[in-house]
Amino acid sequence: MKALVLLSGGVDSSTCLALAKEKYGDEVLALSMSYGQKHSREVESARAIAAYYKVQLLEMDLSQIFAHSNCSLLKGSTQAVPHTSYAEQLKERQGEAVTTYVPFRNGLFLATAASIALEYGCGVIYYGPHADDAAGNAYPDCSHEFNEAMNLAVYLGSGQKVQLLAPFVDKTKKDIVAEGLRLGVPYELTWSCYDGGDKPCHECGTCRDREAAFAANGVVDPLAKD
Repeated sequence: MKALVLLSGGVDSSTCLALAKEKYGDEVLALSMSYGQKHSREVESARAIAAYYKVQLLEMDLSQIFAHSNCSLLKGSTQAVPHTSYAEQLKERQGEAVTTYVPFRNGLFLATAASIALEYGCGVIYYGPHADDAAGNAYPDCSHEFNEAMNLAVYLGSGQKVQLLAPFVDKTKKDIVAEGLRLGVPYELTWSCYDGGDKPCHECGTCRDREAAFAANGVVDPLAKD
């Protein structure tokens, strides 16, 4: 059986790719999605990670689907990316999803991946939601409940041929980094920052979570080094 990995080029999905390679060897395919984000660093990192692991990378453009969204990650948004922690953002938004939540993005990504998986004979789709992103409803499409519902939909809709595997859905970013360090993931090739500069901003929610996860494992994020 082959495995398909949703690969954004960040810490979570790159660790998923390493896990899939450990289990399935050469029978791994990667899929990267463009969704109208403000910069191309994610896509560039996905290409670098796929090349490192010597897996074929398919690229899809779903930007038209999100063309009507004002999510702060997207090119047409009138909002700036918040440079505060997720906890601060959730408090300010009184429990509503953060402005960097792309509406139902994971649902669309997984539906697309299911179709691709069927075409390429992949029986499992790896993707990287985790408990920190789901906490407080920051990203509702990262929750355990969402994953269970989508897994059932994909399994039934694929004629019981494809299943989802979210190995970190009940784990933290710290746990993911710990697993990645065990696997030797080249985190220096990954990208997480929501700003598209030459270096991470160190201030947006995802930068803060990423750097804290490395620190919690007693190491320095390779992208945070001078």
